[in-house]
Amino acid sequence: MPHLTSTEIAGRIEDLYGAPLADLEAHAQDQPPGMLSALLGMHDDLVLAERSIDLHRDHLARLIHPERQIGRHEVSHLVDGSRRLAEAVAVRDVQAKSAAAVLQSLARVPAPTPPPPVLTPPPPAPPLPAQSTAHSR
Repeated sequence: MPHLTSTEIAGRIEDLYGAPLADLEAHAQDQPPGMLSALLGMHDDLVLAERSIDLHRDHLARLIHPERQIGRHEVSHLVDGSRRLAEAVAVRDVQAKSAAAVLQSLARVPAPTPPPPVLTPPPPAPPLPAQSTAHSR
């Protein structure tokens, strides 16, 4: 099950760029590095940190299972697993905070509206024939 944090960040990236994440990743590969590739990299790092949290949490749960004896040898594994879990949580928190801050600073630019049609003034009316002051017979 995906973690809410990476899912939220992915949704905000999709909203910002108006396309699914997979399409954005494909598009970013063909472009020079920029904001999109930076955001996608932050999202990938966040997903990796969340997976690491799951891995270390599950490992610790196996180590402290109620039916398992905790001896001198297991203590070092518990300490190491706890340290690794704490590091993964710290990385996740930093990545989530950084990505959210960058996304908050950006806004989707509305699509440009076509310029209004240029109204040309109607052509001037043809001049009226000049009236002569001479009397006609």
